[in-house]
Amino acid sequence: MTMVKSIGMIPSDDHTVIELIGSDRPGLLSELCAVLTHLKCNVLNAELWTHNTRAASVMQVSDEESGAAISDPERLANIKQMLSNVLKGSNEAREAKTAVGHGVTHTERRLHQMMFSVRDYERGAYEGSDEKQRPVVNVVDWYDKDCSVVTIRCKDRPKLLFDTICTLTDMEYVVFHGNVDAEGPEAHQEYCIRHIDGSPMKSDAERQRVIQCLEAAIERRVSEGLKLELCTTDRVGLLSNVTRIFRENSLTVTRAEVATRGNKAVNTFYVRDASGYPVDLKIIESIRKEIGQTILKVKGNSQDSTQGPQESPTRFLFGGLFKSKSFCNFGLVRSYS
Repeated sequence: MTMVKSIGMIPSDDHTVIELIGSDRPGLLSELCAVLTHLKCNVLNAELWTHNTRAASVMQVSDEESGAAISDPERLANIKQMLSNVLKGSNEAREAKTAVGHGVTHTERRLHQMMFSVRDYERGAYEGSDEKQRPVVNVVDWYDKDCSVVTIRCKDRPKLLFDTICTLTDMEYVVFHGNVDAEGPEAHQEYCIRHIDGSPMKSDAERQRVIQCLEAAIERRVSEGLKLELCTTDRVGLLSNVTRIFRENSLTVTRAEVATRGNKAVNTFYVRDASGYPVDLKIIESIRKEIGQTILKVKGNSQDSTQGPQESPTRFLFGGLFKSKSFCNFGLVRSYS
């Protein structure tokens, strides 16, 4: 099985797309934003995911002076090199990848692919995590139908279906029948899948890999930390200043969504104490006073998963395929959907 290397991209004159992949560490987002500000790049939109010591980000930037996409090859090469240096830090052996381009891509789909490329799903990466909070994924063969049946049980949340279907599609499986139940706090999903050539899974190793990849796809969007929302008039260097303040107060960003809407910056950050301790709310209040209490607001605690009722991971198996809340024949999701 191979992961699709890229997805559809529509050319844009308004921004340049930067993709970043590397090892996560405290203050990484702050350092990246500081470099972009130094290079006179304005961050218009960005999304950052961290999972299992890996970090991936897709950013849309424009030239600070013209407000247009950056097209000069020499300047782009310099941006790429300096960002790569930040990702590597003091460890030259640390894995880091930086790519620049022009266009519009589906950011969340791309982030899944980027995380897959650095193998964030590998079992060793889960060491130290709470086993009770992990999603329950099971794969069995249905020999009569010449297919494999995937069942998933986890805490329900927005975009869960998107994450699982896109992952199966990017692994080059076709979902030709499925069932979803999300009436309570838990979501139950069941899919009949085959390879794109019509064949079922061929080995236990392949089944285990599908389980690990689906677990990772579900967990990437589970945001650990305190949720902070920032809304203010946009300006060049805003993201660099805010993330610098987080770093100086020993907070690390585990996930970020950055958007520019008209002349407004609307950003969401999930932050944790860099040393692993609970976030000190006194520090948060100090940060809010520095940035502006009406600008930066606390929006709740962690969205960490909690263990749901103990049920068989194959609760739906076969019988659920013919319930009314089912769907058929996904086929391959379009590469740029």
